[in-house]
Parts: sequence; C-alpha cells; structure tokens
Amino acid sequence: MGREFLDLVDTREAHSIIRSLFQEIYHPPKVEKINLKYAYGRVLAQDVKSPIDLPPFNRASRDGYALKAEDTFHASEDNPSILKCIEVIEAGAIPQKKVRRGYCSRISTGAPIPEGADAIVMIEYTEEEDDNILIYRSAYPGQHIAPRGSDMPKNEIIAKKNSILSPEKIGAISAAGISKVPVIAKPKIGILSTGNELIEPSNHWTPGKIFDSNSHSLAAAVKNCGCEPKILGIVKDDYTEVYKTIQESIQECDILITSGGTSAGAGDMLREVIEDIGEVIIHGISIKPGKPTIIGKIDDKLVFGLPGFPVSALIIFDVFLRPYLMELSGKPQMEHRTIELPLARRLHSSRGRIHYALVKIENNKVYPILKDSGAITSLADADGYIKVPKNVEILEEGSNVKVSPFSQ
Repeated sequence: MGREFLDLVDTREAHSIIRSLFQEIYHPPKVEKINLKYAYGRVLAQDVKSPIDLPPFNRASRDGYALKAEDTFHASEDNPSILKCIEVIEAGAIPQKKVRRGYCSRISTGAPIPEGADAIVMIEYTEEEDDNILIYRSAYPGQHIAPRGSDMPKNEIIAKKNSILSPEKIGAISAAGISKVPVIAKPKIGILSTGNELIEPSNHWTPGKIFDSNSHSLAAAVKNCGCEPKILGIVKDDYTEVYKTIQESIQECDILITSGGTSAGAGDMLREVIEDIGEVIIHGISIKPGKPTIIGKIDDKLVFGLPGFPVSALIIFDVFLRPYLMELSGKPQMEHRTIELPLARRLHSSRGRIHYALVKIENNKVYPILKDSGAITSLADADGYIKVPKNVEILEEGSNVKVSPFSQ
C-alpha cells in the first residue's frame, strides 16, 4: 500500500473530477452575517435592500433660507424680497415652525425642510438687515431641496448578490442604517506540511533539516483566493502521527491541503492514511511537475495531497485548486489571464505529460527557469509559468508562449 500510483488521470479528467466534488460537497456555499465594520472585501450572499427612503425626509442641500418660492419672484439686487426669519434649523434638528407667506427659516445643509417651505435660497444671495432678511435672487419650487426617497426609495437594492463590498457600497449600506450584512462565509483551508526533514522557519538552522516554506506560500495563495488559511504545522513521516493529525485537522477546516508524502516511496504513507480514514479518489496526474498529487475525501471534506517540492506544490495549487476556491469564496471568475511573448531560448520538455515550466519575463521576452522543482529560489525569480502540451518535446527560441502569472 502506498508504493505505487493508482491509474494516472490527465488534467482534463482531473478538473472534471474536482469540479464535480466541489459541486457535490460545497455548493451552495455557506452564508454568515457579519458586522459592517468587518465587511470590506467580502462577497455579498444576497441582495441588500434599503429598509428606509434615502434621504428619509425632505432635506436641505445648501445652507440658506427655507421659504416659499413665490415670495422671491422678481427678486433682484436692485429690488430684493424682504422676509422675516422665524427660526434657525441646524442639521439634526426638527423644525418647530411652519413657513408662511412673508416668512423664512435659516437652514443648514442636511436639515429637514420645515412645513410650508418649498425652496431654499443660498446664503450667498441674502443679507441680514435689522430683523429682516433681504433675498437678492428669485427661487423656483424645489430649489436646493432633496426630496424624501430621491436618492433611493425604500426596498430598492443598494448592493447586489455576489458583489464585492467596496468602500462605496459599505458607505451606501451604512447610510440606510444597516449594521450587518449576509456574506459568503470564507472557506477554512487547513495547511499541513509532512516530512522528517522539515523545521519551522527561525534564526536557527539544524544540520540535515530544511525550513518549511510550503505552509506560508500556500497560506498566501489561499488568502489570494478569498479563503481563510489555517497553518496546522509540521508532522513527521510516521503513520500513527500522520493518521492522528489528519483525523484531528479535518475537523478544523472545510478543506485540508497537505504537502509532501505523496509519491510512491517507502517512507510516504499519505495515500494509505487517507484510504484508511476515508477515500482516495485520485493518486497521480499526468502532469509535470506534480505527478504524485493525491485527492481524497474524509468525512465529506476534500483532502489535497500536494508534492513536497515548493514549485510543484504551488503549480498544482494554481492549476487545480485556485479556480475552485475562488468560486467557493464568491470571488468573480475571470478567464485565466495570460501574457503572450516570444521565448528567449529553446526549452526541452518531456513528451507524454503536460509540462508547466516556470519562466521569468525580461525585456518583453520569456526566459525559462531551468532549476528543479525543489529549488525555492526558482519561485522567487519566476513571474509565472507556461504550459507545454504533452505531445511537444521542444519549444524553439522565438516561438510565442502564453505566460500565466501566479497572482490573478
């Protein structure tokens, strides 16, 4: 058990299986209500409608005097209308007096319009003289008044389902008095590294050991998909320890991602553990790098066993998990963005498997990074990767290739 691959599946079949599993297990996505102050960047699970008219009352849109428009007809610099001010209405106050012919109320922007008034003359076109207000410009009915519901009537949609909550949407929602919104719950993705050789990153290196980089790179990739990563640490290549850790970890997350322990070697028992706890669905994909990838199911949750080499782990994540995690988190699905440029040098590939090769872009040319999938520096140098079809052995210098950036 664990010493040989199950039947290899090609990438098309792998995508078909993964897509079906996500539909079966995770759709429709979970919904939660959260406070608006935590809502930035989240995805709405339902339409949000205004429970009130906006504005909720007839509101002044300028500082000035609320009055009857007919009192100002024919007013000019040479022949001002003369009115009596009966009260001052500040924003947030409630008018106490009705405006009649020959009278006005001093009003601030945002304050409610007093009964009887149908227009506002801006303060710039008025003057106080003793107990009188001189109006030097005529007004028309409705001037500088924002009617109730003119911005948004009650029950109108403020923000639509599946939209990302931006500062503008959050501002509009809060203006309607809404403090909590329904959003798609962030899927919790557990990340576990396996291997006797791994230690946590620190200032102290131990001979024979290597620092665990996969946990942190995969956590960043998970965040980029709109999900919530949970780094679960390192487990040694021991059947009992791996069994116990996976059994416990699967309870803490919606999806578990492991790295390492997937190939058909004597020390790799991940497939055996998954089979004993749940079910192995895929063990081996016809792809380079990343052939020994495992996909399983435990307690109706998916487990993705990625190769331990950093390049392999990130490429498998980007190709086989990223699109489904983004969909699950509600992030907009865009076509995988590619950049088409000429190859700077010849690239050899292995016939029979699709090859994803890391590349760097310089001077509008694509340079293959010729390091093995265990070289972490190749990721630091890479701008993305190219896909070489399985029936192609050589890509000639100058041939156009499509580069897929890691971050979409």
